[in-house]
Amino acid sequence: MAEFNRTWVIGLLGVSMLALSPGLAQARTVAKPAAQPAAPAAAPVQSISASDKAEGAKAHPQLLQEFGGSVTGRQATYVEGVGKTIAVQSGLGNAKSEFTVTLLNSSVNNAFAIPGGYIYVTRELVGLMNNEAELAGVLGHEVGHVAAQHQKKRQAAAQQNAIIGVIGSVLSGVLLGNNALGKIGQQVFSQGSQMLTLKYSRGQETEADNLGIDYLRKAGYDPRAMSTVLQSLANQNNLEATLQGSNTRVPEWASTHPADGPRIKAALDRAGSAATGITNRDKFLTGIDGIMWGDDPHQGVIEGRKFLHPDMKFAFEAPQGFYLVNGTTSVAIAGQSAKGELSNGAYSGDLDTYVNAVFAGLDKNGQASIRPASIQHTTVNGIPAAYGAARANNDSGTVDVIVFAYELGPKQAVHFLTAAQTGGADVFNSMFGSMRKITDSEAAAVKPRKVSVQTVKKGDTVQSLSARMAYSDHQLERFLVLNGLTETSNLLPGQKVKLVVY
Repeated sequence: MAEFNRTWVIGLLGVSMLALSPGLAQARTVAKPAAQPAAPAAAPVQSISASDKAEGAKAHPQLLQEFGGSVTGRQATYVEGVGKTIAVQSGLGNAKSEFTVTLLNSSVNNAFAIPGGYIYVTRELVGLMNNEAELAGVLGHEVGHVAAQHQKKRQAAAQQNAIIGVIGSVLSGVLLGNNALGKIGQQVFSQGSQMLTLKYSRGQETEADNLGIDYLRKAGYDPRAMSTVLQSLANQNNLEATLQGSNTRVPEWASTHPADGPRIKAALDRAGSAATGITNRDKFLTGIDGIMWGDDPHQGVIEGRKFLHPDMKFAFEAPQGFYLVNGTTSVAIAGQSAKGELSNGAYSGDLDTYVNAVFAGLDKNGQASIRPASIQHTTVNGIPAAYGAARANNDSGTVDVIVFAYELGPKQAVHFLTAAQTGGADVFNSMFGSMRKITDSEAAAVKPRKVSVQTVKKGDTVQSLSARMAYSDHQLERFLVLNGLTETSNLLPGQKVKLVVY
C-alpha cells in the first residue's frame, strides 16, 4: 500500500489486466481453460497500428503508477531483452524496438500486455521463475492475447460487465448482487481507480497458452516451459493457503494466476513431452540475482494476518480466517462472507468530512447514494477515530457497509472500508481495534528481502539450504516452491539455487 488514494488491480496469465480507456479494455480474471492442447491459434495481426501505439502510450504511465513504478538496473535490462525477443515472434512488430517491456515493482505474481507493443511483468513473478524459457512463455502468453485481438472480441462484454477493481468484483459477486446497488458495490473498493477487469473465455485463455508455446518454439526455447511455470504458480497458490492457515485455496481473485491440473497438462501436451530447446537456466538466474522479493517496505509488508507500514508508522491485524493481499495502493482483506480494504485519502483534519467523503465516493456514475445514519467518534490505541455504518439492499437481501477512519497525523488519515452480510459486520471489530502506531525501532526493523542465487556445495541438501531462508516459518516449503523442487530432489555441487535473504 503506497501513500495515496488509489486502488490496486491485479492481473496476469490468469488475471491479465489493463483498460485505462475504452480502446484498451482487455483485463480479465483468469478462467480455467479446458484441456484442449490442439486448439488452433488464431492468425495474429500483422502490425502495431498507429492508434494502438497512441492508446498504449497514454496508458503506460498510468499502469506504472498503479503497479508501484518500474524496476531499473541490470535485472530490468535482462527482462527487457527476453520480452522483446519473444514479442517479435508474434508478428505484431518486425523489430524489437517496436516493443516496450517493463519490469514492475509489485509483489503480486502478475504479467500482462496491452496493444501498442507494451509488455509488463512483476518482479515477484520473475523471482518465482526458474529459467529464461519460463519468462519468455509467460510474456508470450500475454502478447498472444493482444495478437489474437481478444481485447476487441471482448470489448462489448467489457462495456456491459466491466468491474472496477478486483475487490469490487468480489463484493459484486459475493455480497451485492448485480442490480444498481451491486454496481455501487463494485466501486466500494475502487476509489479513484480507472482500471477495469474483464474475464476472458476459457477458449481465449487456451488460445493464449497455445500462442505462447508456439512463440517459445519459434524462438528456440523449450516449449515445455509454459507447463512448468504454470506448475510453479499452482504450487505458490497452495503455499499461500498454508501460510494463511487455511485448508482452502487462495481466493481466485487474489491468486492472479490460478493454474489447475488440466491446464498444466494441456500446456505440456501442446509442447510435447519430448520437446527440446534452450532454457538458459544459469543465464536467467544470473540475470535476476538480487531482485527484490515480497513486499516493498515502502508499500508496507504482510506477515501472516498482520500488516505493518514502516513509512506511515502504523500496523493492524486481520480477523482470524481472513486473507490479506498487499497492492501498491491499498490492502485487500477477504473472508468467506465479508470483504474489506485499507486505503487512504486526502485529509483536511476533520474525520467526519473524511468518512463522508469515502461514502460519497460510492456515488460515482450516478448511482444512488449510501450514507451512514450517524458518525461515531472513539479512540483506538490512542489514535483518534471515527466510523459510520450504512445498510444497502441487494438481490438477495441486505449488506452492511462500514467506513472506519483513523487520524494518524494532522494531515494524514487511513480508513477501512468493509462490507458484510447483514448482521455480520462485527467480524471486523477485532481488526478495527487492532490499528496502532508503531515505534521508530519497529519501523527500522522492517527490511526488504531479495532473491540471492547460490551455488550448491558438496554436502548441501534442500533441508540445509532452506534453513538459510529469511523466514521464521515454513522455510523448507518456501525454498522448494521457489526452486521448483521436492523434498526428495537431489542437489549436485555446482548447481545454482535461489534463496530469499535480507
